[in-house]
Amino acid sequence: MHISEIIRSDSPTFSFEFFPPKTAEAAETLYHTIRELESYEPNFVSVTYGAGGSTRDLTHDLVERIQRTTKLEPIPHLTCVCHNEEQIGAILARYARAAIGNILALGGDQPRDLAYDELRDSFQHAIDLVRFIRRFNESGAHPDRRGFGVGVAGFPEGHPATPNRLVEMDYLKAKVDAGADYMVTQLFFDNRDFFDFRERCTLAGIHIPIIAGIMPVTSINGLKRIAELAGGTRFPARLLRALQRCESDPESVRRVGVHFALEQCHDLLDNNVAGIHFYTLNRSDATRIIFDSLGIPRRRKVPAPAV
Repeated sequence: MHISEIIRSDSPTFSFEFFPPKTAEAAETLYHTIRELESYEPNFVSVTYGAGGSTRDLTHDLVERIQRTTKLEPIPHLTCVCHNEEQIGAILARYARAAIGNILALGGDQPRDLAYDELRDSFQHAIDLVRFIRRFNESGAHPDRRGFGVGVAGFPEGHPATPNRLVEMDYLKAKVDAGADYMVTQLFFDNRDFFDFRERCTLAGIHIPIIAGIMPVTSINGLKRIAELAGGTRFPARLLRALQRCESDPESVRRVGVHFALEQCHDLLDNNVAGIHFYTLNRSDATRIIFDSLGIPRRRKVPAPAV
């Protein structure tokens, strides 16, 4: 099913994000997480996509494995970085054969440990990738006559590469007009940023579902990692003050982070959010606590996946 179709039939949606494991130990942790989270019956899960070749292969393998061995709906990320049209076409054909229904089309982060020349990429911006996927859909190569559902990223706090917020919204509207069906936002910690972003989207004529990205802080090191991964993210003083009070106690830090994210989720649900997307970092503990505390009924009993 396309995500827009899922949202129409079962809103608000709840979903999780995984990243491909790089080691056997990380793979075991991930599959344990998948087994635990499948019973929560998320509407979909997404799988991230790195700049390096080996990581990309792991993404493809993980997406297909989730599709084969679980009842989860996987959405692979696809980025512009280090790709030409032939490569993207081959990936889309592979996913089409595996009956993958949706793609999240992103600009992507530049690789840190590889020689990289952006001008060699066939796709300079996410809009170019959205247009290419739409052309693939029109070719009839996907078993679903509609082709892939296409998602894009949204930035409630502003895209770090586009400081002009008016121009940024023009770019986002262009991606939607090019064929995006839904949007998943970058993580944020102040819901006012999300609500304002959602309203500005409406004013700009953007009417696709906007799914809110939430990442609970579970450690001080995790906080620093979030700041590194999501450049420009604002950490409210209220959150930082609470974390500082207990920074010498890891368990208390985790509780503070989970409680803060839970408050965010309750507020989002009270304000008719289309969906909540949890950035799990391949671990289920914090996500399960939040999900259980939201009082969301499960739709059906799902057996543990054979992974």
